[in-house]
Amino acid sequence: MSSGRNEADAPRGLRSIGRALAYRNYRLFFGGQGVSLIGTWMTRIATGWLVFRLFRDQPERAAFLLGMVGFAGQIPAFFVGPLAGALVDRWNRQRLLIVTQLLSLLQSGALAVVAFAGEEASTTVWTVFGLALCQGLINAFDMPGRQAFLIEMIESREDLPNAIALNSSLVNGARLIGPSLAGVVIAVTHHEGWCFVIDAVSYVGVVAALLAMRVTARARPHRSPVWRGIAEGFRYAFGFAPIRSILLLLSLLSVMGMPYTVLMPIFAADVLHGGAYAYGFLTGASGVGALIGALHLASRNSVRGLGRTIVIAGLAFSFGLIGFGLSPFFWLSMALMLLTGFGMMVAMAASNTILQTIVDEDKRGRVMSFYTMAFLGTAPFGSLIAGVVAGVIGAPATVTIGGAFCLAGTLGFALHLPHLRTLVRPIYIRMGIIPEIATGLQAAARYSQPPHD
Repeated sequence: MSSGRNEADAPRGLRSIGRALAYRNYRLFFGGQGVSLIGTWMTRIATGWLVFRLFRDQPERAAFLLGMVGFAGQIPAFFVGPLAGALVDRWNRQRLLIVTQLLSLLQSGALAVVAFAGEEASTTVWTVFGLALCQGLINAFDMPGRQAFLIEMIESREDLPNAIALNSSLVNGARLIGPSLAGVVIAVTHHEGWCFVIDAVSYVGVVAALLAMRVTARARPHRSPVWRGIAEGFRYAFGFAPIRSILLLLSLLSVMGMPYTVLMPIFAADVLHGGAYAYGFLTGASGVGALIGALHLASRNSVRGLGRTIVIAGLAFSFGLIGFGLSPFFWLSMALMLLTGFGMMVAMAASNTILQTIVDEDKRGRVMSFYTMAFLGTAPFGSLIAGVVAGVIGAPATVTIGGAFCLAGTLGFALHLPHLRTLVRPIYIRMGIIPEIATGLQAAARYSQPPHD
């Protein structure tokens, strides 16, 4: 990489919380993504509203189709993830991201054409379903590629946690701005299609930023068969206890905990006796909590102690869900959503940081594809399970039970944490993350040498 960390080249007033922005390539990435992610959230809201509007007079069918469209947009990350990760480790990641952003531009453009065409409702919704599936396939390659590309933009690994945390804060900032902006656009234009147009245009900024980067080409791995690379990735990720434990915990939190987002309208309307405003406030509280969590992680100066941070965040997420499922008060539910959003974001970003730090470079894409599978790819299964269970025992009991499972999983992770630390410690010593221990070992090695004649 030709552009290293240069404080003189960094924006004035740069603080520790934004130290990754000292890298020119990361600043380009951060700026381009900031615009595009707002457009992405606009498309998510507009897609749901389009499907709902088309079948407003058929509530049960509308709910089913909304679930199917959401399922189509996420499930490819689970089934295509291992293949995508193996290819991310083989391909040029910068070029891969340019291709995925251009394909996403075309997908949003196609959604705009479908929305403005005004075809018959069933034709439109199945076209939207197909386009959601296409975007899910694109994301299956884009997300691990984007995560793996971070290390190529950030030369010093000590700044990688800050870059990951800043990226998480960017996602959650867009999560707050994008839906609000989509609501304004739909209200003013009386059409969802303009949200898709804005999203398509926003990808131009990302592509321009990627093209403007100066990245040194990394060494390509040996060209073994793809299936062998996939098998090697599985053995590496699930054969090393720290990586395996983090992925399993994330999968549990996603399957048992994240379905609260799908059930949120029921809480807003039937449990808390509110309406659309209550739904918006509860969702916003979760987003604010997530943003606070991301900024908290960005202020950290080291990857050390993140295992304990995952435990604390997992406990916060679990107790937040249990309390939310039991709460009959709107103000209390708002506070618990803040805690839930904070816990989930911190657990996710801290896990990402540890994985990115300890993983071998030639397997980074595959491990990050498993991370995507654990957090995003398993979510559709959790939503389907939660929908079925909530129909039998109700949404509050479903979320409470889900929180209890998350609590049990977090406590299990906490019990194994001392052992996981002993396995990770040699990696941290080798990387200089634990300099005092590294220095002590070096000194001991020198003293153990026989004296020279």
